[in-house]
Amino acid sequence: MSNPTPPGPKGKPIIGVAPEFQRDILGVMVNTARDYGDIAVIPFGPFRLWLLSNPDLFHQVLVSDSAKFKKSTRQRNALGDIIGNGIFLSEGDFWKRQRRLVAPAFHTKRIGAYADVMVNRTQQMLEAWRSGETRNVDSDMTALTMNIISETMFGSDVSEGTAQISDLLNVGRKLLGTRFKAVILKPMWLPTPTHRQWKRAQPQLNAVIQSFIDERRKTGEDRGDLLSMLLLAQDEDGSVMTDKQVFDEAVTIFGAGHETTAAALSWAFYLIATHPEIADKLYAEVDAAIGDRPATLADLPNLKYAEMIFKETMRLYPPAFASTREPIEDVQIGEYTVKKGAPVMLNFYGVQRDPRFWNDPDKFNPERFSPENEKSIPKHAYIPFGAGPRVCIGNGFAIMEATLVLATIAQHFRFELAADHGQQGLPDTAFTLRPQGGVWLKLTQREPARQPEMA
Repeated sequence: MSNPTPPGPKGKPIIGVAPEFQRDILGVMVNTARDYGDIAVIPFGPFRLWLLSNPDLFHQVLVSDSAKFKKSTRQRNALGDIIGNGIFLSEGDFWKRQRRLVAPAFHTKRIGAYADVMVNRTQQMLEAWRSGETRNVDSDMTALTMNIISETMFGSDVSEGTAQISDLLNVGRKLLGTRFKAVILKPMWLPTPTHRQWKRAQPQLNAVIQSFIDERRKTGEDRGDLLSMLLLAQDEDGSVMTDKQVFDEAVTIFGAGHETTAAALSWAFYLIATHPEIADKLYAEVDAAIGDRPATLADLPNLKYAEMIFKETMRLYPPAFASTREPIEDVQIGEYTVKKGAPVMLNFYGVQRDPRFWNDPDKFNPERFSPENEKSIPKHAYIPFGAGPRVCIGNGFAIMEATLVLATIAQHFRFELAADHGQQGLPDTAFTLRPQGGVWLKLTQREPARQPEMA
């Protein structure tokens, strides 16, 4: 009996739907799920891409059958030359060991120590903001989250080196965007402009990070930052990471630790600016919780609405809008057999806007994530950090960072969309889901409520 083939768009001979995919990947994902169901096959150049658009299927691939899948070969080829073999891309026993060694760096007690860094860096950024001006908040959030991950990774005394790392990683980010959308990956030895840029930047990046590692190896001290945790981490047999392993994990954390949070924060401010009634609730919470003093770790339980805004933003605009896997053996999914090595895409964006799982799914409604409402969300219908053994290791860090940044900025400014930037709100899918052309907001200073004097 022949293996049935799922339905899907036909596309054009040879290229399939590759042009549409490159132009509007989100539209292809949403429309394919709507027209062909939870399991569909998309012809993408020489590939046949399985698109899965149901929380139960996410659970199978990421949780119950996770051992039968690996990160896609295409993803590893596209990203490996840039971010190395850290826990985002590594597989098998090596990945298990690395995950075990990296995990303590993101323990709740450890990341709590970074709250002051997050608030202080946000306050420093706000010193340059002026009432009445128009700013590209997307650029500001990228710089801010880069500064935060720099200090939490390498410490506050290496700002010159981390600024250089930031510039070099931005070259890598541009290359990632190009490779992520390509139908056929160009080999890195081809002298394209982006390849040449990266070939110049990569040795410099290696040298700067290696200098940090060398200096720490000499002293052996724990400075309370993520690099210290990576260098001091020991496996059960007493072994530690090699310099190459520390380097790859540092680049992975450094890159992921700012890119996704910056994207989500940019969308959050776009949504706040276009929903004044939600902005007013945020201002009221911030005034009641922290008034005119800096936020602290202890304030997080009283900043629930800020956290709800961030979570709802991640539902509408998940930075990781999809994930790709490939089976290491034939796997039965529904009535179909997915053959070993076939590329599989998990349609997070589509499911997080699917009316089967969300009432009025395109509406921005932070109340979905109130403590009582969050319990009723179908399992894996909300999946901005992935799930299963490979769930994002930095999700607690990201939620804490975003909540404190939102609260600190809302203390001091109101926002409205700049009238002369009419294309705002369109997503750009170059690797992560970023706002196309930035988020241009007009700022109005607000005075935070003064906290009552203690008797």
